[in-house]
Amino acid sequence: MKTNQISGSTLAYLGDAVWSLYVREYLVEKGYNRANDLQTKSVRFVSAKAQSSFYHKLLEEDFFTEDELDIFKRGRNYKSDSVPKNTDVTTYRTSTGFEAVLGYWYVEKKKDRLDACWDKVRTFVEV
Repeated sequence: MKTNQISGSTLAYLGDAVWSLYVREYLVEKGYNRANDLQTKSVRFVSAKAQSSFYHKLLEEDFFTEDELDIFKRGRNYKSDSVPKNTDVTTYRTSTGFEAVLGYWYVEKKKDRLDACWDKVRTFVEV
């Protein structure tokens, strides 16, 4: 796979899966094992509102490279046919851009960037 041949929405699709795995492993390692607890805690990481917030905090810290910001824009600017009812369009698109960057790192095998992002984001959330 080559990221320049993958749409922003497809990168976001992959990024969503990668992020979910990071979150699930983290919560299980923390000792959560009841389905309700896992779901409640995971929302703090995987909701559009949370991911949009992560993006903005990381952006303030100059975390992203120019190439990563270009990937973010590809994901953000993808015109989706639907928006979840519990968030606004801007928040949803920002979270999609964030997920596209995660997908980019995954496809490009940049695990160090995924891990660095995860390490930073964990400091933003209490579980």
